[in-house]
Amino acid sequence: MIITILKGLYYAYFAGYAAFIGRDIYKNKEDLKKTSKSDKIKQSFIGFLANFGDTIGIGSFGNIVALFGAMRVKVHDRLIPGTLNASCSLPTLLEAILFTSAIPVDPLTLVLMIASATIGSYIGAGIIAKMDEKKVQFVMGTALAIAATVMLITHPYLGLFNMENTAIGLSGIKLVVAVIGNFILGVLMCAGVGLYAPCMAMVSLLGMNIKSAFPIMMGSCAILMPTAGMKFIKEEAYDRSSGLFINLFGLLGVIAAYLGVQNANIDALKIVIILVIYYTAFNMIRKSRSQKEEDSFIIDPEITQEVFDAN
Repeated sequence: MIITILKGLYYAYFAGYAAFIGRDIYKNKEDLKKTSKSDKIKQSFIGFLANFGDTIGIGSFGNIVALFGAMRVKVHDRLIPGTLNASCSLPTLLEAILFTSAIPVDPLTLVLMIASATIGSYIGAGIIAKMDEKKVQFVMGTALAIAATVMLITHPYLGLFNMENTAIGLSGIKLVVAVIGNFILGVLMCAGVGLYAPCMAMVSLLGMNIKSAFPIMMGSCAILMPTAGMKFIKEEAYDRSSGLFINLFGLLGVIAAYLGVQNANIDALKIVIILVIYYTAFNMIRKSRSQKEEDSFIIDPEITQEVFDAN
């Protein structure tokens, strides 16, 4: 019953969010003309590739940021957190519609963790949307480094997490910890930390079957991302061209992955992606620090005038 209600909610969110972002893009369609044809093609490719990878368990946020840099897509750093949430919402909702109900999970655990992540994302979006570029660069770089580290320690090659747990739900203090943890992950999603890997690690450490993380992960992202996305859209803190083309071609990427490679072995590819995300995180932090250093060398014109007057 709860799964049927959730899927109905996903359909409603899909239609409502598509109308919301569509209206914003239409009202500001002149913005699309400012984006070069080359960048639009790159955004479409990134949307397809990143959401293809997301569907098979690689994740999308870190990959999109890395691809923006590698392909020299012109997106202002300050807008990247909002762009990630706004442009991946429809593909993530489609993932949840396609995959939810395939894996058993306790309904109470599922609903509470989805709700807490959604509340966290709404609060986080309001904070991130108001940050200046230097703060966003530092937060994004730190967030990506955390995401890459979590992806690394949860990688199957290391074997650090128990794959034999049998619980499909939580209760008592463990449920409280999981709800608070998912709230924090919802906040961090707005800074660019993907929820999948840390959520999987958390439920495993709390004793749940690691497969039960999948409906929780997908359900959380399917609700929190459009919730945060709408907040970023209202604050005009996202790139509209990316919002259009990554969403549209991301849907095609989800469908291609769902139809073709659900059982693909991606463990080796994950190692490469982890290294790329670390590199991107380093560059983000370096840019935030270099800007601060440049700012420290700006000379106040009033001070300069006083020096000249004194001479």
